[in-house]
Amino acid sequence: MRVLVLCDDIWHPARTVRAGLEPLAAAGFSFEWIEHAGAWSASNMAAYPLVILTKSNNISSADETPWATAAVASAFLDYVRSGNGLVVIHSGSAGYQDFPGLRGLMGGAFVSHPPQCPVSVLPKPEHLLSAGSEPFTLVDEHYVVSLDDPGADIFLTTISAHGQQPGGWTRSEGAGRVCVLTPGHNLEVWLHPAYQALVRNALCWCGKSAAEAACHSS
Repeated sequence: MRVLVLCDDIWHPARTVRAGLEPLAAAGFSFEWIEHAGAWSASNMAAYPLVILTKSNNISSADETPWATAAVASAFLDYVRSGNGLVVIHSGSAGYQDFPGLRGLMGGAFVSHPPQCPVSVLPKPEHLLSAGSEPFTLVDEHYVVSLDDPGADIFLTTISAHGQQPGGWTRSEGAGRVCVLTPGHNLEVWLHPAYQALVRNALCWCGKSAAEAACHSS
């Protein structure tokens, strides 16, 4: 399955995401990349059944200018409502709190994080999106989020010395699906087998029938 990945911002270089997703190519996912927001358009996004947004609201790692607009938010809403999938990972939830369309689509938004510290990632036992994963603890940015959607299905919790937060949730929007995962600042987190399982499950769930072959091939 072809997956469009939007990544690269001031604080989160594309190389981390590229290396973090590379092992999942063996599961049948073909990742195609947009690092400079100027290369994005609603029409090119529409060619993919699934998008990963792991880019905060910066044009690129070299340009802190915001790229999101009301038109961008509207395009993402239309994209998901028409039956496509959106997986938001880590920084993809940051910088969009003042864009109601995108924030509403995600079901919430990043608020802040303390200095990096040990963060325990706790998948909900027996949950579909927790399959193949298990609790683990690594140094990460512990995202504090505002979860706006009371109907969001929380399947992941994160805990550190700074408290407990929802770390992963799903929601539906029209005919499409959205999954948000907040861990993932450091490559060590991305490459942990338990986190790889969470990302793979998110891709499968959000991709629905388009991901069926990939989700049952490994």
